[in-house]
Amino acid sequence: MDAAVIVVGAGPAGLMLAGELRLGGVPVVVLDRLDRPTGESRGLGFTARTMEVFDQRGLLPRFGPIETSPVGHFGGLPVDFSVLDGAHFGAKGVPQARTEAVLTEWAVELGADIRRGWEFVGFTEHDGGVEVQVRTPAGPTALRAQYLVGCDGGRSTVRKAARFDFPGTAATMEMFLADVQGCDLRPRPIGESFPGGMVMAGPLGDGVDRIIVCERGTPPARRTTPPSFAEVADAWQRLTGESIHHGTGLWVSAFGDATRQVTQYRRGRVLIAGDAAHIHLPAGGQGLNVSVQDSVNLGWKLAAVVRGSAPPELLDTYHAERHPVGARLLMNTRAQGLLFLRGEEMQPLRDVLTELIAYDSVSRHLAGMVSGLAIQYAFGEGDHPLLGRRMPHQELVGEAGKTSTTELLHPARGVLLDLADDAELRAAAAGWADRVQIVTAVPHDADARSPLSGTAAVLIRPDGHVAWTAGEHSGPGELPAALDRWFGPA
Repeated sequence: MDAAVIVVGAGPAGLMLAGELRLGGVPVVVLDRLDRPTGESRGLGFTARTMEVFDQRGLLPRFGPIETSPVGHFGGLPVDFSVLDGAHFGAKGVPQARTEAVLTEWAVELGADIRRGWEFVGFTEHDGGVEVQVRTPAGPTALRAQYLVGCDGGRSTVRKAARFDFPGTAATMEMFLADVQGCDLRPRPIGESFPGGMVMAGPLGDGVDRIIVCERGTPPARRTTPPSFAEVADAWQRLTGESIHHGTGLWVSAFGDATRQVTQYRRGRVLIAGDAAHIHLPAGGQGLNVSVQDSVNLGWKLAAVVRGSAPPELLDTYHAERHPVGARLLMNTRAQGLLFLRGEEMQPLRDVLTELIAYDSVSRHLAGMVSGLAIQYAFGEGDHPLLGRRMPHQELVGEAGKTSTTELLHPARGVLLDLADDAELRAAAAGWADRVQIVTAVPHDADARSPLSGTAAVLIRPDGHVAWTAGEHSGPGELPAALDRWFGPA
C-alpha cells in the first residue's frame, strides 16, 4: 500500500481529515489537481461549532487574533447568538485561504503527505483496498490504499467515479461573488434588498470589499471560465444604481442555488465528505463548517478501522450521523434562499419571522441550527442532556493539576472522565486504556449551572460528542457496552 487512506481534495474538508487521520496514527496521502492553492476565499470565517472543533485540536492560536461576533442572520433577518450557552461565537473575517494554510501546516507537521498537481482520474476497488489512477506532472501513475475519500468539492470526480447517487434540485439562478478594490463601498453585511434582487458588501481591509450580487431572473449560465468583473459591475449597477466599474475585481466567481445530497456517504471502501456530499446555497457560511465537521466525525472512525481496533461497521455510523446533518443544512439554506432572494411576495413571511425571532426560544433554535451547536446524535437510551451532544468546554482539576475537556481532546483520543473518583468505573474501562484516556477530576468552580452538575462520569468520543453518562452512585452500568461500540473490543 502507498498509504492507508487516499484523500482527494486539499480544501478544508480534505486537510482536516488528513490531520485527524494522522492523529489516529494512520498514513494518509492527499491528492489535489492544482499546483498551488488559488488564494481565493469563498468563506470568510467559521461558525461557533467550528471554533469549538478547532479549539479541541489546539488549532485556534495558529490563526492569531480572531474577531468574534454574537450577531448572525437567518435569511437576512438578524439573529442574536448570545442567547446560546457556550464559550464561542462565530469568527469573522478569516479568509478561507488562511484556514486552508493553517490546516495544511498542521497536517504536514503531523506527517500527512500532500501532493499538489496530482489529479485523480479513476479507481478500481478490490477486497483488500482500492487502486487509484492519477495524472501527475511526470505522467500517469497508480496508488494503492485501503480506503479512498472524496473531499473534492461540489463537482467531485470521486463521487462520479464511484457512482454515488446525488439527487436534488438544479440551480434556478446565477449569482456573483467578488473581491473588489477601490470602490469605497458602504457595508451591507446582512444584505440589502432591491426590487430586482439583493446585494451584500463588507470590508476586508486595505481598500478591498467582498460583494455578493443576486439578481432575480438570471438563469444559470453554462460557464467554463469565471465571469468578468464587468458583468458583476453591470449587475450591481442595475440593482443599486451605483457604478463600481472604476474598481478592480481581484477575483470573481459565479454560483447558483442548486441543492443536492448524496444518498449514502459510504460505498464499500469509498467515502464522501464535505461539498462532495452536499451542495447548497451559501447562506450563513455553513458549507465550510459542515465540511470540516464531516471530517472530524469520519477521521477517528476511519483511523480506528484501519488500525484494526474497531470493526468496519463503525464506518456505517458516519453516514447515520452526518447524513441527517447534511439534510438539515439543505433544508435551512433553501428556506434562507426564499427569504433572501424572492421578491415582495415574501415580505409578509419576513415580517412574521422577524416577530418570532424576538422570542429567545425561536432565536435560540435558529442560532443553534445555523451554527451547528444544536447537533445531537442518537446514541440510544438515556435522557442526560449531554448524551449525543458535544461536550461543552469545562475547566477541570485533578491530580495532575488544572486541565479542561477541550485540552483533553487535543490528541483525538476518547476520554473517560471520572468525576466521582470511582475505582470500579476505572477498572471496568481498563481494557480500553490504549484507546481511551481515563481521567479522574472534578469541575473547577462547579455550580448547579455546570453541564456536569449531578454527573458522575462521561465518555467522550474523539470528536467531542458524549457517548455515555452516569449519574451519581450509578457505577459502570453500560460503560463496557459503550466502549465496545465506539472503540472496539477490549
